[in-house]
Amino acid sequence: MIHSIWADTSVLPEFDPLEGDCKTDVLVIGGGMAGLLCTYLLKQAGMDCLLIEADRICRGVSGNTTAKLTVQHGLIYDKMLRRFGAEKTRMYLEANEAALEQYRKLCQKINCDFESKDSFVYSLDEPRKLERELEALHRIGFRADYADQLPLPFDTAGAVCVRNQAQFHPLKFVAEIAHGLPIRERTAVRAFDGHAIVTNRGKITASKIIVATHFPLFNKHGAYFLKLYQHRSYVLGLEHAPDVDGMYVDEARGGMSFRNYNGLLLLGGGGHRTGKPGGGWAELERFAQEHYPDAREHCRWATQDCMTLDDIPYIGPYSRTTPNLYVATGFNKWGMTSSMTAAMLLCDLIQEKQSDFAPVFSPSRTMLHPQLASNILEATANLLTISKPRCPHMGCALKWNAQEHSWDCPCHGSRFTEDGTLMDNPATGNLKK
Repeated sequence: MIHSIWADTSVLPEFDPLEGDCKTDVLVIGGGMAGLLCTYLLKQAGMDCLLIEADRICRGVSGNTTAKLTVQHGLIYDKMLRRFGAEKTRMYLEANEAALEQYRKLCQKINCDFESKDSFVYSLDEPRKLERELEALHRIGFRADYADQLPLPFDTAGAVCVRNQAQFHPLKFVAEIAHGLPIRERTAVRAFDGHAIVTNRGKITASKIIVATHFPLFNKHGAYFLKLYQHRSYVLGLEHAPDVDGMYVDEARGGMSFRNYNGLLLLGGGGHRTGKPGGGWAELERFAQEHYPDAREHCRWATQDCMTLDDIPYIGPYSRTTPNLYVATGFNKWGMTSSMTAAMLLCDLIQEKQSDFAPVFSPSRTMLHPQLASNILEATANLLTISKPRCPHMGCALKWNAQEHSWDCPCHGSRFTEDGTLMDNPATGNLKK
């Protein structure tokens, strides 16, 4: 099956579409994990709020995660320490620690297969990178260990291990927290005008608006079309494969990830920039045949992640020129933990409370990073390519994805079926015939 094990083993509640114009104090746009958690925490705080979703809740990226909950987002802390210093690096760690603890607290009351597990970031051949990461974590006062014996089917240079992290079933979790929330499905945004959002079902007036649509909707503000690109990755769920008793990810962007769920080994990898060639499921199939010859494929799925210029999410005011408009995006493959971080931070900002973590996640921080030049060159090359079809988002030339039978945009990651039906944003409509 080409859908996640989470979708196959859960039933999500359904919600009616919007009926006519309405008003609310806080409007949340986007029914993925980030939007749902924002709405949940706002309601818990007694705020008048409404969430709208163009399709069904968690039908997109949030339903296709590998569902790891951890403060360990690759070997990020050494990089952050060198770029931003100890204070902001510690902020990032503490924000994600708080997010993990919030999940732990909520999951005590929710049957969502929550399990405490150790987390490992391994390297195939870069022991010095591991040493620097451990040094960085120790410098900001966090305990992490070096692990040299890993239950993986290949040799490594070791791993940085963080104890007592977690994994869960994201859609069982969503099915519980979504009950009773003010949600309207099949309600798509058509236009934004100050405090008003025009949808296909009516106009919504709100004092404050949170955009949690994976890739931000509004191109006129924030320059997210320059600050983000999208990356696809793939998962095989394997039967008769080992239990690795933990969560493992390669420090290299093209490496493999491993975790177990309900007797399956979830093998991730084959990633590539959306619209570019990559290993995909074929790479995972070859790996499984070589290293797990007795395993049998139970399921497969793919997902897509927004990547920022500096590997830190954009959470906070949408831009300097749009007061009372907020954003949560760019989770860099760590969407489950980052969704809770975003919800906690935005809930504080909406209520005009002081947030210790706001500076590190500010969407208005500097854009001067090498990835910016790469994003500009990619967009320019595709805008100048003379071919059809073109992406309705900003006019880039689409590329055919033979593995997934889709038209993909190398500029910003929109995807369409073979017949032109929209699959993934930031585009908001189908291809023109």
